[in-house]
Amino acid sequence: MKRRHFLRSCALGGAGMLILPRGTLWGARAPSNKLNIALIGTWGRGAAHFNAIAGESVAALCDINEEHLASAAAKFPGAKPYVDWRKCLDQKGLDAVVCCTADHTHAFIANWAMNRGMHVYCEKPLANSVEEARVVRATYLRNKDKLATQVGTQRHANENFNRVSELVRDGAIGELREVCAWGNRQIPRPGYLPAQGEPPQHIHYDLWIGPSPYHPYNPGYFSGGPGMNCLQWNMYWDFGSGQVGDMGSHTMDIAWDALDAGRPTSAEAKGDPVHPEVTPVKVEMNFEIPANAWRPAIRLSWFQGGAMPDNPAPFIDLKKIGHGAMFEGAKGVLVADFNNRILFPAGKGADLTYYRRRAPETLLPPVGGFQQEWLNACKGSLKTSCDFDYGGTMIEMMLLGLVAYRAGRKIAYDGAAGRVTDHPPANELLRRTYRPGWTLNG
Repeated sequence: MKRRHFLRSCALGGAGMLILPRGTLWGARAPSNKLNIALIGTWGRGAAHFNAIAGESVAALCDINEEHLASAAAKFPGAKPYVDWRKCLDQKGLDAVVCCTADHTHAFIANWAMNRGMHVYCEKPLANSVEEARVVRATYLRNKDKLATQVGTQRHANENFNRVSELVRDGAIGELREVCAWGNRQIPRPGYLPAQGEPPQHIHYDLWIGPSPYHPYNPGYFSGGPGMNCLQWNMYWDFGSGQVGDMGSHTMDIAWDALDAGRPTSAEAKGDPVHPEVTPVKVEMNFEIPANAWRPAIRLSWFQGGAMPDNPAPFIDLKKIGHGAMFEGAKGVLVADFNNRILFPAGKGADLTYYRRRAPETLLPPVGGFQQEWLNACKGSLKTSCDFDYGGTMIEMMLLGLVAYRAGRKIAYDGAAGRVTDHPPANELLRRTYRPGWTLNG
């Protein structure tokens, strides 16, 4: 038996055993040190992973578009090709999976892969419903001592995230009072696209639909360039969660990284009239976040599609920041986007003399390469910046906001039980309806 396969058998059969033992030389490129990786979704975000995984053993490729699959196979000729991710995940000897499919299959692939003992990197959003987020997070927590996971919010590796978190936690704005994040992308859709022609032979349309309710083929779902095709389908309830799952996953991450937060106790939302087929463009969500050891309970808000928080001062125009976050404290305000930040004092005694900067040696260390962090974790520490606990809890909150929006009222939430406690009909909105034969926990 090859050493790689022997070590993987140990990982599946013995608690605490890894693909490589702890202490293995980091970054070593010996053949026995390489991961057997399956790349599921080979175009757009999938192609963005080519360079990162090229140093590993890419053993399987999967895409419902055979033209995209052939292009990836030219890059990784030794990989076995698939059009059905379920068959791909049953390939023997796989160690890890990179999931870059359409949003409505993310939770399925992530959960099935972990159930088979595989490390998982999953592009955002991790889930399309509150229930999916909870199932995937629970599976990860049961396996966290042997599996490494990462949600693909790659902007998290920007060093600005660390500096923002340090400023908030070290008291630069005084006691934290309120936090918000926003994104101003506006892409309205009238409804699901009408039936138009038949799928070309190279597109396995039924597999693209996957677990979602069936909608007839329209080439518009497959238009748009690499990395932007998601904007052709993620606004529809059965295929995505709109801006909540798209840029919301990235932008709320600026705030979430600094808050050390768990699940909210309530959610409320208002915005565009509820549409049965299309997620809202304009919406505002508000969540009550419980206190922790270093901050009081706070209100955390999300704004999108033209809804915006109030400017904190006359000389600050938040509309000039397309995607950003704002932290309001007793003595100051911190405004940030993915790469920049501005801090200004506000209120009596807010002269910043109370704030002590961290010594250089105590700064939070840089993440470095976001994909490489996950690859290293698969081979040793298992620690990543955006694992399925961190990312799963954040997207659960954001998707709960969409539940409140569709319910048309503020809802109280029991995070431990995963239940809305004061409006039973809202509990039906916590989950999605799947086509017969598809199971989330396969």
